[in-house]
Amino acid sequence: MQRNSILNERHRQLGSKLDGDTWNFMPIPWSYSSCPHDEVVATRTRAGLYDVSALNIVNVTGPDAEAVIDRLVTIDVTKLKPGTARLGGEVDESGALVDDIMIIRDAADRFRISHGSGATPKTLAALAAGRNVTITSDQDVHILSLQGPVSLEVLKPHTPADLAALPYFNHVDTTLFGKTVTLGRGGYSGERGYEVYCSAADAVFLWDTILEAGKPQGVIPCSWTALDLTRVEGALLFFPFEMPEGDTTPWEVNMDWAVDLDKAGDYIGKAAVLHLKGRERVKQAGMTVLHHEAVEAGAKVYDGDTEVGVVTSASYSRLLMQSLAMVHLKPAKSSIGTRLTIRSEAGNLAALVVPTPFYDPLRQRTHPDRKR
Repeated sequence: MQRNSILNERHRQLGSKLDGDTWNFMPIPWSYSSCPHDEVVATRTRAGLYDVSALNIVNVTGPDAEAVIDRLVTIDVTKLKPGTARLGGEVDESGALVDDIMIIRDAADRFRISHGSGATPKTLAALAAGRNVTITSDQDVHILSLQGPVSLEVLKPHTPADLAALPYFNHVDTTLFGKTVTLGRGGYSGERGYEVYCSAADAVFLWDTILEAGKPQGVIPCSWTALDLTRVEGALLFFPFEMPEGDTTPWEVNMDWAVDLDKAGDYIGKAAVLHLKGRERVKQAGMTVLHHEAVEAGAKVYDGDTEVGVVTSASYSRLLMQSLAMVHLKPAKSSIGTRLTIRSEAGNLAALVVPTPFYDPLRQRTHPDRKR
């Protein structure tokens, strides 16, 4: 069933034809008339406003909501406090990742799940059978994501919420420009940012008003191509593109932080995923490529004549002036400084394993208060 953002007319006015690939059954503004590399610079130096309403939001409420969700994911949901959120692993009985999922807790018996294009709806429905829980897909909510160093400065004067004190992955129900919203600190750009969850009825007003309020600071609307460029610079995973094997485990994409080893409760695939720790077939890594363009996803990585990996996502970063590749490598070939060859459509290209994220390697932009 196709979904549509209420902001589609704004996207068309900005030059998007909305005729490319959809995501979660929603047409996406992959490009505007502006240059996506300029949009990246705006996001990194000022702020960019993105429409990320294509995310699937599912409301899970009722006395058994916590127990049902705790069976779904590898993190300990019982420890989540209201007003907080966490990314978690969602695996099948074999321990393989099956979706990209964030658990958002609003109250003791009220959650929202933000997920990608994987198995969540079917699995959640099966877990809820016979339980005192209500599950509804939120088809009205729109999500505006303001990403960049001036995002706080732009939003702070127009909400009673204390945004400056809001920790990363926390959220608050409040108002913004007089409209009822939920404001969450987070995003997908590798910058400080805030996500505005609002009703469809208020989305156009808030989009226009945020851009108007941010105009003096250089805030501009940004396309999904720019969002993809920033997330590769930040080495942020995108399901299923970073899981090309089809049975990728959390350990193989460095998602150790998304599996609570001390979780007492049972969940789907618990025994399998814990058994697979330390048995990685591949490791997620980053490489810089000696080339003036992005290589294609799916290009193979070689050590001499031996295939040792595959490109999962790539971009050419004009900001960093480098061709970047997120790759899966055989663990023995994933050490920093390893020199390999990517066999791409452009030919055999020299590539070097480097630390990730490529941009802001200590993630100080998103977590400025974290101790190093």
